[in-house]
Amino acid sequence: MRIAHFCDSHPGRSDGVATSVAATVSLLRAAGHDVQVYQPAPLLRGRDEPCGVRSLPVPMRNIRVGVPHFSGMRPVPHIVHVHTPGPVGIGGLRYARAHDLPVVMTWHTDLLAYSAHFMEIQFGAAHAAQRLALGWTVRDYLRLARSGAERRAQLLRLGQEFMDRTSVVIAPSAKTAAGLAEFERLPPVWTVPTSIQLDECPLGRAELRRSLRIPETAPVVLAVGRATKEKDPALLLASFARLLRQLPNARLVMVGVKQNRINVLRVARQMGVAHALRLVRPVPHNRMAAYYRMADVLAFASTTDTQGLVMIEAEAAGLPVVLADAALAERPGGASGRLATAPDADSFGAGLGRVLTDPALHREVAEAGRAAADAYSAEHYLGHLMAAYQFAERAHGAARASVGAARAARTAG
Repeated sequence: MRIAHFCDSHPGRSDGVATSVAATVSLLRAAGHDVQVYQPAPLLRGRDEPCGVRSLPVPMRNIRVGVPHFSGMRPVPHIVHVHTPGPVGIGGLRYARAHDLPVVMTWHTDLLAYSAHFMEIQFGAAHAAQRLALGWTVRDYLRLARSGAERRAQLLRLGQEFMDRTSVVIAPSAKTAAGLAEFERLPPVWTVPTSIQLDECPLGRAELRRSLRIPETAPVVLAVGRATKEKDPALLLASFARLLRQLPNARLVMVGVKQNRINVLRVARQMGVAHALRLVRPVPHNRMAAYYRMADVLAFASTTDTQGLVMIEAEAAGLPVVLADAALAERPGGASGRLATAPDADSFGAGLGRVLTDPALHREVAEAGRAAADAYSAEHYLGHLMAAYQFAERAHGAARASVGAARAARTAG
């Protein structure tokens, strides 16, 4: 099968979308499928890369804005898989409509939640409405600038246009599938969590701890990902402050912190935890296994994620997970649930403390996570994904036949 993937996260970006797309493409190619991946590439080199989309970097942000042009794609794919609603993803939707192709869309990001933190979502929504020729009025565009119910309603209206152009929407978690109920009309929704493979890393636990200036016997709380506001680093730091009162020798390692470092350090000093905090910039994915082995528990404070790939990775590495989002407690494959707490510092900090001070609970949570990761293999994920693609092809063909029959009936009448 020929599949064209469209994603606005550039290759190597430290976010779940880019990681998920890379894992998915690798599995599809290993299974013998012809896969094209359209992602932002440098402006001057984008045209020279087979599927690179020329793009411009956004100052002070690890984001590139693509300038897509897909009219000459050869050969034409069987399926268009859209991962993001930015310029590249919108280009994929337009290409699919121009060539009458089925669209599968993965709803990776809770854009309604993120819109409160990133003004570029409003700009992106306006661009999408213009590129999709939705006929919005000036008043429609102005609603995007108003926080609250008006903006939410306008974003839902735009999201409905995405849904109406899609044969199958993939939700990476049950939480995401439930959230899609806000839309008035939905294509078939398939819940298909991503399966992530961790590379082996020769870096040992003791060596990594020494490089981070952490004693071998200190309990280590690990957090992985951006430290921007939507990930709630304030909750993480406040919870760790509570934990330090129980375990004064504990350490918090935050991996992937590039933006917002100054603010994180300021809040850490205010809470009295700066001495126990280690900030690590994004590291190559093939080194992450060493960080999971080095730690004693993964703290997942975000309540805006749709899947939480780092939890899947941690569980595969045998690291217990405590999260502050009960909606993500369900593990892939329907296995037993994760240890979740209320999203407040006392509850989350107490949950981390329980895992770190109760060896039996620590072992139980770690074993349940590893068993769930083993049960939901890459083969399971690939099988579900291919079934979704095949369903989308059949659904698109049936819809096309229905439209043709209706036209024929009107002509005959």
